[in-house]
Amino acid sequence: MLFSPPFASAVPDPVIGAVSVDHRAVVEVTDFGADPTGRSDSAAGIAAAVEHAKRLNRPTTIRFAPGTYQIYPERASKRELYVSNTLGTDQAWKTKNIGILIEDMHDVVVDGGGATILNHGFQTVFAAVRSTDVRFTGFTQDWVAPKTVDVTVTETGVRDGRAHRVISVPPTYRYTVEGTSVRWSGERSPLTGEPYWTGTNSFNYSQVHDPATGKTWRTSNPVFTDVASIRDLGGRLEIVYTNGVPPKDNGLVYAMRETTRDTPAALFWESARVSVDHMKLGHLHGFGLVGQFSEDITVDSVVFKTDRRTGRVTSSFADHIQMSGVKGTVRVTNCVFDNPQDDPINVHGTYLQVTGAGSHELRLQYAHHETAGFPQFYPGNAIELVSKRTMLPVATATVVSVDGPTGRSVPPGADPATYLRNMTVVVDRPLPEAVASSPTDHAAENTTYTPSVVIKGNTFSAVPTRGILVTTRKPVRIEDNRFDGMTMASIYISSDARSWFESGPVRDVVIRGNVFDRPASPVILFEPTNQDFVAEQPVHRNVRIEDNSFNLISGTVLAGRSVGDLTFRGNRVQHYTGLHLTGPDQPLYVGGTAALTTDAPPSSSTAPLFTLDGSDNVTFAGDRYAKGFNQRVSTANMSASEVSVQDDLALNADRLSEVPVTVTYRSSAPSVATVDSRGVLTGVQKGQTVITAWARVGGKLLRAEPLTVTVR
Repeated sequence: MLFSPPFASAVPDPVIGAVSVDHRAVVEVTDFGADPTGRSDSAAGIAAAVEHAKRLNRPTTIRFAPGTYQIYPERASKRELYVSNTLGTDQAWKTKNIGILIEDMHDVVVDGGGATILNHGFQTVFAAVRSTDVRFTGFTQDWVAPKTVDVTVTETGVRDGRAHRVISVPPTYRYTVEGTSVRWSGERSPLTGEPYWTGTNSFNYSQVHDPATGKTWRTSNPVFTDVASIRDLGGRLEIVYTNGVPPKDNGLVYAMRETTRDTPAALFWESARVSVDHMKLGHLHGFGLVGQFSEDITVDSVVFKTDRRTGRVTSSFADHIQMSGVKGTVRVTNCVFDNPQDDPINVHGTYLQVTGAGSHELRLQYAHHETAGFPQFYPGNAIELVSKRTMLPVATATVVSVDGPTGRSVPPGADPATYLRNMTVVVDRPLPEAVASSPTDHAAENTTYTPSVVIKGNTFSAVPTRGILVTTRKPVRIEDNRFDGMTMASIYISSDARSWFESGPVRDVVIRGNVFDRPASPVILFEPTNQDFVAEQPVHRNVRIEDNSFNLISGTVLAGRSVGDLTFRGNRVQHYTGLHLTGPDQPLYVGGTAALTTDAPPSSSTAPLFTLDGSDNVTFAGDRYAKGFNQRVSTANMSASEVSVQDDLALNADRLSEVPVTVTYRSSAPSVATVDSRGVLTGVQKGQTVITAWARVGGKLLRAEPLTVTVR
């Protein structure tokens, strides 16, 4: 339903305020003017239903009847809020529009009942603020005109000495050809008549998705470079270039956006026991689901994936899930993460830069420009100071008082850039002299707000970045997940006081029973930002990597920097058993040639399977390795005696082996096109042929999906 209906008329008085079911009050949003037909804006009706439920002051279910609900930002609830990893101190976006706001409420279920929500403009889909025992369930959601433009290359070639592309534009987007540029715009606000957003050509960020291989990666965007002319073909654009170099990207989808994270898609702020379950989220605008200084958050059985029938592929403007300063347990189970524009799951705290210190007082500052404005400590919280050079603790204390941003507003006359970034914390014991004498060499973390983490039974695919980022000292369990085609590390463990300032160390991590298909190298990466190593004091400790399947094409399984007590046991390092066939990305003509390729593995890989840097007490035992990999453990800044090798591995020496790899191609119609043993395709006469390919890797036979080739 891609249209801009007028706003609904005044919200009518409800026919039924609430009914009781199993001792819970049930509030129907349709009784307050929400429109399940999708013809009018439901924002005000939903807000009125929630306000009525709040006044009942009892366990309540806010229920949506089946149907489609349009939510526009103009009449949605509005709050001034500051959110981690978004816009920092920028006052232009301080007010958030929230489609479903649960605020200062307790024991609330927001039951979608299978309804579809269509969001418009800039807004947060749902939020829990200072609330407890809140459940959001049963919705299908999408954005009508996302501020990410996805276009598909449907034709490439060279005509009259000039290269050209034809790109297909989903009907979601409005566009205008302006000479050799394209101006994109979102839908128009029913209130102002102005578009919610505009942009030109490829904006300032791009990534590309290949539907044939199911992979997504960040890239520069050639679509609007060296343009000679653009012709509007109605839902398609023909772009002619000033050069004659044939494009090689037919079939690829370019996802383009600018980088302003104006609002989180969902926010859980100073709340406890919040769950999101059984949803299909088609697009998350601005950022992802953000948990911020809350406790016990569960995300279960949620599909983060765009309906590909829309012509779009992007499911999130940035991360899918961002847990920043949460305690209790963060649990993410049975979810599907597909094609975001940043990490699917990120769980971390925040390091604050120490700018000054006295005997019992710390002056602290948010160091990264995207995070500011909310309190980082409460009285009674535990604080830990680390040396930025070693990333090791130098002092701990209990917070007595805090003077700084509240997360709600800027006091009259205060400079937002100063007020929202800085705070003063008084602690209960004297601080070390080293902190007072060189404060900027230190960073502070709230160790009370660090969660246990369970990430289990999820699927990650078409991800241009890391799959999971996790930095918390409480127990972490990453089990029974499948990662397919990650472009960066599938699991990334940092502790960063130099770039993103995302804290902190891990102390108890189990990575068990996962499947890593055709992963990037390294698959698992430990990368704290310490500049100096301290003997027998690595940043991260107590990691068990057990019973996983690493299905590689080539590369490194584990890169471990400053990690101790690490056991790699009972894992299988083997070859990826899928095969993808890629054909010509431009038309094949009679007499012309094109190359066919597959992602069959090389017969041998020289990259070491394991690299360790400044680590200790590392054990490899009971693992199995297929031939064709370099079964080497490389070490640096550590004694080799810190590594116990019980596997068939070599320490600081190559252990190379080869596996026979043969790739065979076949054309179903050699009279139309032939293919040789190298994968060179030659057009013979006009028509179509089906190309099949298979690879024998050692004793395994891999088959690719057939590919139809047209000869002109």
